[in-house]
Amino acid sequence: MENHHHQPPPPPPQQPYPPPQTSPTTTTSSFHHLLQQQHQQLQMFWNYQRQEIETVSDFKNHQLPLARIKKIMKADEDVRMISAEAPILFAKACELFILELTIRSWLHAEENKRRTLQKNDIAAAITRTDIFDFLVDIVPRDDNVKEEAAAGAAGVPYYYPPMGAAAGVMMGQPAMHPWQTMWQAEEGATAAGYDDGGMTLTISDDKFEF
Repeated sequence: MENHHHQPPPPPPQQPYPPPQTSPTTTTSSFHHLLQQQHQQLQMFWNYQRQEIETVSDFKNHQLPLARIKKIMKADEDVRMISAEAPILFAKACELFILELTIRSWLHAEENKRRTLQKNDIAAAITRTDIFDFLVDIVPRDDNVKEEAAAGAAGVPYYYPPMGAAAGVMMGQPAMHPWQTMWQAEEGATAAGYDDGGMTLTISDDKFEF
């Protein structure tokens, strides 16, 4: 009797593996990480500003013109007289307002992998911050501007300054402020810096000094 060897059937062809997809959990985790980074940067900024205000002894130098501030204050007909220190306090408050809004706007620009601060970044920072809601109608957000929000919000932005130090009180003035690394000047790009003369914000070919 002749033995017949039955060959096993060939295995079915292997299906290619589908491309990996980002799960909603990963997206949410990256978004929370992004918010945490932004919160730390703002906290370090305010810690330094608070320390600087507590130790400053010379109020003669101001980043904003006191005469202009005093003129705005006198626009209210009920204001009869203004003390000498009132415009100084307003000048510092306006300086801090500009600095914080610039930082928040720059974070939005980095989320969209841009190195140019745009009007839409300022509008987005205003929309995201409750204390700035009084500016929503003054700086409306342009919904027609195409942003890379879908790609940028899904992951951590391409660069953040090093966060090695804890967000506590920083002793002494550092050679470079922790948030200044976000504003490194690049050739052909927008940059903002902070030095002994104040903050310089460059947008396109225009230069604004505060």
